[in-house]
Amino acid sequence: SSSAMIYGFVQHLGMVANSQNVGILPILVFGVGTDYALLLISRYREELRRHEDKHLAMAAALRRAGPAIVASGATTIIGLLCLLAADLNSTQGLGPIGAAGIFSALIAMVTLLPAMLVIFGRRVFWPFVPEFGSAAVEGTRVWSAIGRGIAIRPRPVWISTVAVLALLSLGLVGVDTHLGQEDRFTNEPESIAGQKILAASFPAGASAPASVIANAETAQEVEAAIQEAPGVAGVRPDGQSGNLVAFAVTLDAEPGSREAFSGIETLRDHVHAVPGAGAMVGGPDAVELDASRASARDQWVVMPLVLLVVVVILCLLLRSLLMPLILGGTLVLSFAATIGASVLVFQQFFGFDALERSVILLSFVFLVALGIDYNIFLMSRVREEAEALGTHAGTLRGLAVTGGVITSAGIVLAATFSVLTVLPLVMMIQLGFIVAFGVILETFLVRSILVPAIALDLDRRIWWPSRLSRADVDVEGSDIARQPAPLTGE
Repeated sequence: SSSAMIYGFVQHLGMVANSQNVGILPILVFGVGTDYALLLISRYREELRRHEDKHLAMAAALRRAGPAIVASGATTIIGLLCLLAADLNSTQGLGPIGAAGIFSALIAMVTLLPAMLVIFGRRVFWPFVPEFGSAAVEGTRVWSAIGRGIAIRPRPVWISTVAVLALLSLGLVGVDTHLGQEDRFTNEPESIAGQKILAASFPAGASAPASVIANAETAQEVEAAIQEAPGVAGVRPDGQSGNLVAFAVTLDAEPGSREAFSGIETLRDHVHAVPGAGAMVGGPDAVELDASRASARDQWVVMPLVLLVVVVILCLLLRSLLMPLILGGTLVLSFAATIGASVLVFQQFFGFDALERSVILLSFVFLVALGIDYNIFLMSRVREEAEALGTHAGTLRGLAVTGGVITSAGIVLAATFSVLTVLPLVMMIQLGFIVAFGVILETFLVRSILVPAIALDLDRRIWWPSRLSRADVDVEGSDIARQPAPLTGE
């Protein structure tokens, strides 16, 4: 269904769908769809212990887990659609493509999956079939013990966790986002080998000459300006059409290098200074330079926009202002730590001295838009439990019942994105590793330790300014008053 939607986008909306974006789509759909499935299945198992009728159990599971799943899907979709604000077509096109995939996965997980689970009933959980009235086992001893350990001294726990993340973030210092053409492959394709042979006998830029277009009446002045520009190894007329004249300019710098970009900028300064020429500089290096600038612009526009969307949706879902701001801060810190650690790994073990220009933006969108799922899974359950038990006990129970689901979902999503690391393209390897590492960091450190520790330290103040922040809620007066089934290990 997502492929059909993408076809419609391309045919009727003029959207760009390149092989890179289409290749990411199935990984995104399978990873996110599995996350939603794990959350629903876990809640369905829990409700089967409270309801004898499987239909009532699924209705309760959808009623309680459905809002979190829908909110997660909507947040991811809106976050991906923020890529429409990008200037680069390749980046912009990934937004609708990814959103279509997430939408299809979301619809399947809240319609087709529940129907199939009800058809198979309790047998779907064989050999660990949840019996009606049995003790709940969704809260494992491990997660109950982790919660109790954090609750002893939550402030030192979250401060030390933040310190670890800040230390990992130091790898961001001096990060290089300029990846040369010959460094974009893990092997040496024929094109790169040919370029090296050409550069050995001719000026380095001979394989990718720049093009200068100007008004024909200023041809002599423009040619003289080109020859005077530093870094130009040669220039020759390249034809005339009407009142326009073209020149092919060979630079003495290797194509795609910083020196080539500098040469293009200098060349532009010289030809633009010719009165009445209306000169423009194109060619492979000029295109690459403009794309690099557009990518830098997209980072400063799209990244804050995605973060703003995520925080606003969290505010609406959690009916709080303070906690969404804290969660947004943990997302940024987690992303910085992920990039910092990944840069060090790339340099030490992969031999990558720089990041591909679009990797930081795409990694941010994926990690924030997907990482928000785990925020929603955890904190929506904590709020649900806090309504009946109070914030302290609600946080411990929320962590106990969602810890296993979140870590399982994180492992699946990380494994899915790690598939990209087997490709020969450095950009795909970097994107796959960063997202996989970031998801693991999110699930095992941030969502499972840092966020619960902050919630336990601030207690009911995390719900400011909602009513939960003003006083502990009486269980009998709660909208969802109920006695939760005992947790194994508690």
